[in-house]
Parts: sequence; structure tokens; C-alpha cells
Amino acid sequence: MIGGVLLLIKEKFTIKISHFLTSFAAGTLLGTAFFDLLPEAQEAADGRGANIFLWALIGILIFFLLERFIHHHSHHNHHDHGKDHEHKEAVVPLLIIGDSLHNFIDGVAIAATFLVSIPLGIVTSLAVATHEIPQEIGDFGLMLNKGIPRKKVIWINLYSAAAALGGAILTYLAKDFLQGLLPAVLALTSGFFIYIAVANLIPEIHLRENQKIAFWETVMLVSGVFVVYLVISLLEGRV
Repeated sequence: MIGGVLLLIKEKFTIKISHFLTSFAAGTLLGTAFFDLLPEAQEAADGRGANIFLWALIGILIFFLLERFIHHHSHHNHHDHGKDHEHKEAVVPLLIIGDSLHNFIDGVAIAATFLVSIPLGIVTSLAVATHEIPQEIGDFGLMLNKGIPRKKVIWINLYSAAAALGGAILTYLAKDFLQGLLPAVLALTSGFFIYIAVANLIPEIHLRENQKIAFWETVMLVSGVFVVYLVISLLEGRV
């Protein structure tokens, strides 16, 4: 909700900083995947024979297929219906479905990592928060541009965000079953994070042609990686 509220209160300022938030989010996702999730998955997999790199790849492929499905249906409906209001009716539900699935997976990731350790859960929550804020700014803006009333957009966002809570609760309830699957779940989550950073956020960063903005976006991305490393080190007592 933070991203949407910021957009509604200070639209111009929020749009201006959203590029930098996106860069920072890409860094935190990559840092969390490589500094925290994959090492924890590898440690949890010792003696179990789980191939964490295979599960990380599966995570990347799952998100790729999900996005292909959403983009395919959005593109299909756009060509089948020439009128703008019909396209709006096609795009908005797909956006809500895709965002809800994404939020559900985020909830599963947060709960699963807290089952491993509190520090890991905190770092994962940080990574989720940093990429959700700029994403929700974009979703809010898109729905507003499609003519959806502001009040309705807020409720849509709230219901979609509730999917994360549902994913977390289901994961917690199934914790006994998931204990043996934790290496795979952690590796899957790392795959999700890597895909979001590399396929969604970094291409968006490259679209900026202003060299001054490009420089500071690069700084923000590297800062995101460094912040995650610092947080992990502090939580584990290494610094």
C-alpha cells in the first residue's frame, strides 16, 4: 500500500523517485538471492541430495511462464477488441491476477524463510518490500490511467496484497510438511528474485537515456546489494 499512497499524495515526486526505488530493489533482490537464500538452501540441502541450482532454475522458469501467460492473454485481448474500454476490461483483471499470484509467492517466501531463521526472514522481507513499492506505484498508475476510480484502485490493491498473507498462513500451517522441502523452497525463492531483478527491473533501468539518472540508478542498484550484505552481516554478527 505504501507505493500507492505515495502516488496518490505526491504523484510527481513519487514518479520521479520510482526509477531510483526500482534500481535499489533490483540490488536488494540480487543480494538476497546470492548472499542469503542460495547459501541457506545449500546449507539446508547438505546430506539431503537436493540440487538447489536446479530448483533455482525452476523458479526462474515458473516466473517466465507466468509472465508469458499474462502477456499472451493481454496481447490476444488487445487485438481481439479494438475499443479502449474493452482493452481496459481485459488488461486490468490480468494485472490483478498476476499481481495477486506474485504477492502469494512473496508471502510463501517470507514465511518459508522465517521457518529457517529470523535473520533470513528479515532480509527476505526487506527484499520483498523494496521491490513491491516501485511495482505497486506502477500498478496504481496503470489502473488510474485505465480510468479506474482511485477508491476502487486502493481496494483492488488491498485485496491483491492480502494474497501475500494467505501465502504466509498456508506456508506456516504446512510447516511440518515443508521442513523436508525447505532447500527446494529457498532455492525456488532465489530463482523468483533473480528473475524479477534481471527480467523485470534491470531492463526498465536500461530504458533511461539520461546519463545523470543512469549514473545514480547504477549507484542505487549497487547500494541495494551492499545494504543486503550489510544487514546479513549485522544479523549474523559478522560485523
